Amino acid sequence: MKHFTVAIIGSGPSGASTAFHLGKQGIHTVIIEKETLPRYKTCGGGFVNRGKKDMPFDISEVVEREFYKVDTYFNNHEKCYYSNKKEPIITMIMRDAFDNLIVKKAKEFGVTLLENHKLLTIDFVDEKAILKTSQGKISADFVIAADGVLSPTAKMAGWQKDTRKLIPALEYEVEVSKKDFERLSNSARFDIDAVPYGYAWCFPKKNHLSLGVLTTKKGKINLKEYYRKYLQTLGIKEIIKEDAHGFQIPVKPRTDGFVKHNVFLIGDAAGFAEPITAEGISNAILSGKYAAEAIIESKLDRNLAEKIYLEKLDIKLLYELKSGALLAKFFYHNNPVRIYLLNKYGQVFNDIMVDVLHGDRSFPKNIPEKLKAKIKEKIF
Repeated sequence: MKHFTVAIIGSGPSGASTAFHLGKQGIHTVIIEKETLPRYKTCGGGFVNRGKKDMPFDISEVVEREFYKVDTYFNNHEKCYYSNKKEPIITMIMRDAFDNLIVKKAKEFGVTLLENHKLLTIDFVDEKAILKTSQGKISADFVIAADGVLSPTAKMAGWQKDTRKLIPALEYEVEVSKKDFERLSNSARFDIDAVPYGYAWCFPKKNHLSLGVLTTKKGKINLKEYYRKYLQTLGIKEIIKEDAHGFQIPVKPRTDGFVKHNVFLIGDAAGFAEPITAEGISNAILSGKYAAEAIIESKLDRNLAEKIYLEKLDIKLLYELKSGALLAKFFYHNNPVRIYLLNKYGQVFNDIMVDVLHGDRSFPKNIPEKLKAKIKEKIF
């Protein structure tokens, strides 16, 4: 049975990034991947600049498009706000190529990739993890659960109850007429309220559009119906090709911890998607970096690595997720208070959000107090 210092389950941005940082420091690391790379991965593919800034290498070879302008619509086009930057706000990628690039970079530092290895069980023996896969067993001192929103690894390691908030989304890869593509490919676009308590998006890629809808509200909702309405909003009448993919996004993190035994949760497995836009790539990469740094800085001490990882999460990521969740609650409730605040401060709010996505600022602090102050202006 082969032994590794760190076994990473999953080769998405969180797992592959963790492997890259560990491999760079000479840590004996393996990525366990159930499929063969490259593989299609359901995702809108909008990689915001704050996440791109954390990339330790150039990704231009997998970039489909870059957008310096973002259009945000509210109330079925009653309001529209535009924001521009000198650097790209959103970079469009396809996850098969993007994920594969990070894995390739990790392998250059000696990381082992085991493809077509589905994890079946985890046992903990003498402070080591014994991982049984579909092609045999390996052991590891540390395990990184980077296997996405479903995360079988988390369940195997002892997270029996899912305390994350999961929201439904429906994404389509759509090939449209040349005329429609040229008309819609000048900017990335968000349509808030195109879905109750949610939004629709239009992300132009190299030769097609990634369109999608999501809602933050619990309960049954026909997302396919709202997607069809969104096609009408965009003025798309002819669809040449259309591939649909449903998925869930964890917009609130777990409340029962991120480390058990020697298993560390990162990315969607931990519930780290940004609550307002539901973008998960940036925090996946950031949490993977934190996990790698914790293992390296601890000098492979399991207890110290856990302590360092949790401290790193507390300093920035968890605080921003909490602030973002409060803003999202306000943002997606189309009530008179929100209408008033957007009428008066809409462009300011939009610019702040773009600054956050661009990595120029963090989420504002004391959000409840600031919203109350603005509401008092309306009342008094």
